[in-house]
Amino acid sequence: MNETIEKTYLDDVKAFSVSQGEPSWMLELRLAALNKIDELALPVIERVKMHRWPLTKVNGLVFDGEDNLDEFELHEKESNHPMFAQFYNRTIKEQLPQKLADQGVIFTDIFTALKEHEELVKEAYMQLAVKYDEDKLTAFHAAFMNSGMFLYVPKNVEIEEPMEAYFYHSAASEVNFTKHVLILADTNSSVSYLEKFETIGDGEAKSTASIVVEVIAKEGAKVKFAAIDQLGKNVTTYFNRRAHILRDGSVDWAIGVMNDGNVVADFDSDLVGEGSHSEVKAVAISAGRQVQGIDTRVTNYGRHSVGHILQHGVIRERGTLTFNGIGHIIKGAVGSDAQQESRVMMLSDKARGDANPILLIDENEVTAGHAASVGRVDPEEMYYLMSRGLERIEAERLVIRGFLGSVLTAIPVKAVRDELAEVIERKLI
Repeated sequence: MNETIEKTYLDDVKAFSVSQGEPSWMLELRLAALNKIDELALPVIERVKMHRWPLTKVNGLVFDGEDNLDEFELHEKESNHPMFAQFYNRTIKEQLPQKLADQGVIFTDIFTALKEHEELVKEAYMQLAVKYDEDKLTAFHAAFMNSGMFLYVPKNVEIEEPMEAYFYHSAASEVNFTKHVLILADTNSSVSYLEKFETIGDGEAKSTASIVVEVIAKEGAKVKFAAIDQLGKNVTTYFNRRAHILRDGSVDWAIGVMNDGNVVADFDSDLVGEGSHSEVKAVAISAGRQVQGIDTRVTNYGRHSVGHILQHGVIRERGTLTFNGIGHIIKGAVGSDAQQESRVMMLSDKARGDANPILLIDENEVTAGHAASVGRVDPEEMYYLMSRGLERIEAERLVIRGFLGSVLTAIPVKAVRDELAEVIERKLI
């Protein structure tokens, strides 16, 4: 155990927990995680060397997010959708229609939820999907979490309009950006959720982001989850998004990994109950000297569970992008289905790309398959488009848009689909 880490920050962790009015079990979880950080190893992301990345480095005042809102303006268009926004650890907008509040829907910051809805949070917070002591990064996150959001959808409640959450990071700050998002969809509920992480403002400060998202789908619950990640070039980021899905529940993911800095990510779905289902669609672009390693895993525990993975990525310049697709069917998951497809397109001779399919099958009566490819833009497609009068640059962009379009179509909010398309265009120029 590295006593320096624990001794240096023990008082800070205790003081912050008290200042937020956290229940005793939350403080105990933080302290247990703090004690474990140095004992635990980093997670293994195949073909990604991250041991020198500052993912467990504490920068500045560990729990004090930048509070300079003078230069910040919430620039999202006015919307009647339920909306939540944070700038570092300060909540700047909460919008929940009264009809949803009357139905028992909760959409608030994580610390308010701990005070006002303790039992709901305690049921799920790092208990089912992500455990605090899995590895060094989950322990660091659990100890130093300084902001986040909680969404609860009660039994049998179906929310038609998408829930939107925006988390803003300042390019001028070195303070750790440590966010926890917890979504609890109760029995037979239904919800579409969109989240966006974005670096804003001027500045060249180097910082670290640790972001954990837990989605709990109880029996029969349906969750459609969409995300656009746009953290800046000087932000080294750890993403861990994971679903815990019970009988006949489903979580469908559509994720655009559009960050400019180095990224290591886990996008995981645990199909715990019989008949549970998850579709994972992810697109990523790497450019410059950026390194991104993405593990996308679906584990079939329940009988007749279905998990599909679709990952497409584009690499420019000297960028590096690694997709690891892992399908694991556990013994006893009879009738399950695990499929995956990972494809990487390289636009430069100096780009580095990997697409690694991994199937772990412990049961006989199942269906499983995979496909993977790494290559350049199809010359026949280019020839066809250019023969119709398009310039080479425009033809290449059209091919790439089609290559990445499968995730765009899965995002539930049209304005966000259009925004992700614009982000892709900007990153390809």
